Amino acid sequence: MTPIIETIDLVKEYPQADEPLRVLNNVNLRVEHGEFMAIMGPSGSGKSTLLNMIGALDKPTSGKVYINGVDLSTLSDNQLADLRNREIGFIFQFFNLIHRMSALGNVELPMAIAGVARGERRERAAKVLEMVGLGDRMDHKPSELSGGEQQRVAIARALINDPSVLLCDEVTGNLDSKTGDEIIRFLRSLSQEQGKTFALVTHDPVVAQSTDRLIQLHDGMIVGEKQVW
Repeated sequence: MTPIIETIDLVKEYPQADEPLRVLNNVNLRVEHGEFMAIMGPSGSGKSTLLNMIGALDKPTSGKVYINGVDLSTLSDNQLADLRNREIGFIFQFFNLIHRMSALGNVELPMAIAGVARGERRERAAKVLEMVGLGDRMDHKPSELSGGEQQRVAIARALINDPSVLLCDEVTGNLDSKTGDEIIRFLRSLSQEQGKTFALVTHDPVVAQSTDRLIQLHDGMIVGEKQVW
């Protein structure tokens, strides 16, 4: 079966005065449909860069990235933007919510970009906010919500276009341990019940131990891998 995420000999370099800085060094990774996996490593190991490559937010220096069998290097910028909006959901440490908009407005945003009619946007956004436990908070702005509630809004926004892949960058990094544990358990339930694929970048060994598989990065290379569950 075709993996949902695959990287082949993935290299990413950034120009410097003397010689390029190699951040990813021939990374080969396969992620199967429905996996709940973590990527761990010290600061500067290339974790977030790898996530950006998988999420089509940045382009590799060399090598290939495939999402659902599609070679990202064959897509135009418009096609990449469309793939990001349809196939990939992003959840970040700092929520990245628009503070002048309500929770409902924030969740509607990806559908507005996709051209979904206003009435349908409202209905779908309300349903997803109910699903993440915020049915009674959807008219509140981010400043009126706790950190855990803001992260749930961000999760709802990531889910709204029904992506097959969710990429999570330190999703518990801005939360207390109890709230962080609740968020991870909720994400795992989405993986189990809806077959969503999750790749979580984390510094937290507790989060890593809550996943199915742990990939360890160091100096831009995969140096370890183990099944957790």
